Amino acid sequence: MILAAIDIGSNAARLLISEASVYKDGTVDYTKQNLLRIPLRLGFDVFDNGFISDVKKAKLIETLKAYRLLMNIYKVEAYKACATSAMRDASNGAKILEEIYAETGFKISIISGQEEANIIYETHIAENLSDNRAYLYIDVGGGSTEVTLYSHGHTIFKESFNIGTIRLLHNKVTDEQWEHMKWFVKTYARDYQPLEAIGTGGNINKIFSISKRKEGRPLSLDLLKDYYKELSYTPLEERKHLYQFRDDRADVIVPALQIYIAIMRWSLADEIYVPKIGLADGLIKMLYNEHTNKAGVKVG
Repeated sequence: MILAAIDIGSNAARLLISEASVYKDGTVDYTKQNLLRIPLRLGFDVFDNGFISDVKKAKLIETLKAYRLLMNIYKVEAYKACATSAMRDASNGAKILEEIYAETGFKISIISGQEEANIIYETHIAENLSDNRAYLYIDVGGGSTEVTLYSHGHTIFKESFNIGTIRLLHNKVTDEQWEHMKWFVKTYARDYQPLEAIGTGGNINKIFSISKRKEGRPLSLDLLKDYYKELSYTPLEERKHLYQFRDDRADVIVPALQIYIAIMRWSLADEIYVPKIGLADGLIKMLYNEHTNKAGVKVG
């Protein structure tokens, strides 16, 4: 079954096309067919002005038209499409979604930060966690950061904070917001020590990639601090040259590191695991489960 997921974030819009197939032992393999990411940067409009400009709206609609053509080529059988923080905050978000449906046929759902965390956790992370450990899941996006604490197979808390990389770049995060997140993490994490951190998002994936760590190995807090210090003092153009960062990665990676480091310090986590998954991956698996359950097949 060929499935597609569209994730419209504050920094970029992503299309993931995957094939879901059942192996002979009953497990489901998800084979990536294509992954496309367009840096629309909707958050630059929303977090400054409160709405999405006509220029960005036009680019978003053209992007989705291109995604529709690709999905037709791959003969996609079903899709899910979601929008996150920027579209949530945009005063004209609902109206734009109506225009998108009229012009492209895509039905797009605006999901909360907690729903975003749930999709990733319930469809990917949960199956790999031990019931005897405590884990702090951290997902840093352009508009928000989702933090979830799991201990011994139970969810202790799920919280979404309006602290993201693009908001930080545009000085839209107050000291009070930082203090609230600090208080929240320290208050709830102190009774679940030791805990392991799990990080998702394009920026932590990029740090993991340039670190040359082997798959499954964690990144240390000290290493993240080193990268933060080095990248902070490296001019943007040089940053792009040295690490071959795209324009839309080179600027947001520093505030992303700032957020990961702060949360790890507050929670006393010395290491962070990077499973390299995202919302689109979770949507694909959720979509497959929905279709197989409708057909009377239970998928674990």
